Amino acid sequence: MRTIDAWLNEYGESHQNPTNKLVHWICVPAIFFSVVGLLYSIKLPVLIAENLPLNVAMLVLALVTIYYIRLSVTLAVGLILFTSLCLFLAQQVENQGWTLWQVSLGIFVVAWIGQFWGHKVEGKKPSFFKDLQFLMIGPAWLMHFIYKKAGIPY
Repeated sequence: MRTIDAWLNEYGESHQNPTNKLVHWICVPAIFFSVVGLLYSIKLPVLIAENLPLNVAMLVLALVTIYYIRLSVTLAVGLILFTSLCLFLAQQVENQGWTLWQVSLGIFVVAWIGQFWGHKVEGKKPSFFKDLQFLMIGPAWLMHFIYKKAGIPY
């Protein structure tokens, strides 16, 4: 298995342009949230708490967390916090009476258009064309910049 540094360095190779980097700061979290929202919309017949059914997002995010822990325990902590925020926001969207899967789908489409535009500006293909695991590395790549700025080892 590759180290987190190897993943981040390879991902960073196709993310050098400042415009593309900015696009990623907006679109990667938006895509992550939209996928959480789409999966959150799929309810399972089990209640976790009163009025809180288990949903597919919770199960998938448990697996995603294991993936991140295998790469970096410290980065996984930050990503767990972000994941928790996404779950909370998904619940809030539903509480407002909006249709979560529709909101999520709209965000997903717009954010991917932004991502592909950013890569057009960069002049390089998205990393996930080489390896689908890079879809999981994008959030970690952003989180590692936050950690570096805060002086937290990743």
